[in-house]
Amino acid sequence: MGEYSLSDALKGFIKTSKLRNGIRALQIEEVWENLMGVTISKYTNKIEIINQTLFIHTNVGPLKNELMFQKKQIIERVNDAFGESVITQVVIQ
Repeated sequence: MGEYSLSDALKGFIKTSKLRNGIRALQIEEVWENLMGVTISKYTNKIEIINQTLFIHTNVGPLKNELMFQKKQIIERVNDAFGESVITQVVIQ
C-alpha cells in the first residue's frame, strides 16, 4: 500500500464522495469575488450551485442584464477556477 499525504487523501475522497457538490457550492462563495470582481461581488446577494447550475441572486436590474450577456464567460471562469466542469448552466434571479 502506498503512502499518501493528507491533502491527497482528502482530494481523492472529495472526488469520489457525494459531498463533492456541497463542497463546491461552498467554495464558489469564496472565489466569487476573484472571478467576477469586487463590484459584481458586492451587488450579488447569494451565489449557489445546485445540480451543476449556478444561481446568482441580485436586486440590481442593470447587473442582471449584464450577467445575462456573460453567462458563457461565467461558466468558463468558474470551471477554469475549479479545474473541472462544475457548472453547465447559469440562472440569474
